Amino acid sequence: MKFDIVTIFPQMVKSALAEGVVGRAIGRGVVNLAIHDLRDFTTDRHKVVDDMPFGGGPGMVMKPEPFFAAVESIARERGRPEAVVLTTPDGTRFSHREAERLSKLSHVVVLCGRYEGVDDRVRQHLATEELSIGDYVLSGGELPALVIVDAIARLVPEVVGDEESVARDSFARGLLDYPQFTRPATFRQYEVPPVLVSGNHGAIARWRRREALARTLERRPELLETAALDDEDRMLLNELREELAQKGAM
Repeated sequence: MKFDIVTIFPQMVKSALAEGVVGRAIGRGVVNLAIHDLRDFTTDRHKVVDDMPFGGGPGMVMKPEPFFAAVESIARERGRPEAVVLTTPDGTRFSHREAERLSKLSHVVVLCGRYEGVDDRVRQHLATEELSIGDYVLSGGELPALVIVDAIARLVPEVVGDEESVARDSFARGLLDYPQFTRPATFRQYEVPPVLVSGNHGAIARWRRREALARTLERRPELLETAALDDEDRMLLNELREELAQKGAM
């Protein structure tokens, strides 16, 4: 899969993506990443990428010309992208489902905004979509770009060595993940749940499913409205709700 990131801080992005799973995937050629300095696509000698907003107001607005020039250059040199993503606080909330959708594409460009925002002509006529990683404002779009690229890339085949672990991630099945434990079985006075060392794989699978449902019910109950639940899941969920009702009545 091919990614292009357009930013005024290329080193910030490059250093972060050089490590970990995505960094190794880039090294093996599974992920093709190019990082572009937005200032390289300016036409003035000072390489200015922002200007004062029309109508007045605080802060500076990123100019449209460098973004258009950058994407046009990418299209010429690396092929036309299937998606041009603008990172912005008022975009669509980025989720696992969005990552899955974008991971099926072959070429994604991410544009990193800064300052008071980006000239709206970039939104209207260049970006194919706008994504936000949460209801808060950051100093720039570089961190959201890293989140978006990492979440998409790890869904690309061969990026993560154990693809089963990706399929079992939180949100992949519409639920939060179950609790995880490793050796030692006893740490200080804290014990691993006995079922996990029982060797009974059926009991382990049921315990994990129940714990995933319990954690989701406790922390993100709205996910249960769209999660793919089978009959056993619904039975476990009813048990959990009854237990909560009993605790509340005590």
